[in-house]
Amino acid sequence: MSFKDYFSQHASDYAQYRPDYPPALFEYLASLTLEHNLAWDCATGNGQAALGLTPFYRKIIASDASAQQIQSAKSHPQITYQVMPAEQTTFADKSVDLICVAQAMHWFDFDKFYAEVERILKPTGILAAWCYSLFEIDNNPAANKIIATFYWDITNPYWAPERQLIDKEYKTILFPFKTINTPTFFMERTWNLEQLLHYINTWSGVKNYETQRAKNPLTLISDTLLNAWGDPQQTYLIRWPIHLLIGFPASSNREKNANISN
Repeated sequence: MSFKDYFSQHASDYAQYRPDYPPALFEYLASLTLEHNLAWDCATGNGQAALGLTPFYRKIIASDASAQQIQSAKSHPQITYQVMPAEQTTFADKSVDLICVAQAMHWFDFDKFYAEVERILKPTGILAAWCYSLFEIDNNPAANKIIATFYWDITNPYWAPERQLIDKEYKTILFPFKTINTPTFFMERTWNLEQLLHYINTWSGVKNYETQRAKNPLTLISDTLLNAWGDPQQTYLIRWPIHLLIGFPASSNREKNANISN
């Protein structure tokens, strides 16, 4: 099965400069599953979400369609990495307690993926998918304005169409499950200017711009961003809002509770 691979060519940078998900997110997900034997981190990338699950699940299968991403993932005794598409897996029927998809579900063939979810998810299990949208730099409105222009105007034509689902915070994504009202989580990193630029340089919109125009678009904002930042070694808190979709199949026999929204 073919897939859109925007990340393999810079998998090592992706592993080094992508922000980590907060431990509180995984603690919350674990509180929603009655059993904690097996979690599947689907489209794991470099394994960030899989590592976050290790305190809560006995075994984690972390899969990705990109062999290069799997090669860059961090090893852990509880994690088994596999090169495997989201839509066709080797799991036994009704065997998985938690399926999580971090910043990746917008790439999937929804119908095939959801059929697989229905097949492998335990009656007491959940599917949790999330994305994170454009970050904000704490206490630096001038830099935020420059980044917003860079994202929405300069690189916007070079993002894949699926990116629009992230821009809309997964609110328009097809999700045919009973959903659960969720708390708000943020990713946070404290970075200097060089670290932030390395992160932005992992964006697929930046890579596509560079491929098509033979120029890195960061050169268009480097001077103004430096002026807004000040001392390039100065660090700022960077925050990404996480947008969660959590639910379970309508056929599930798990008990209803007040957190179910539909």
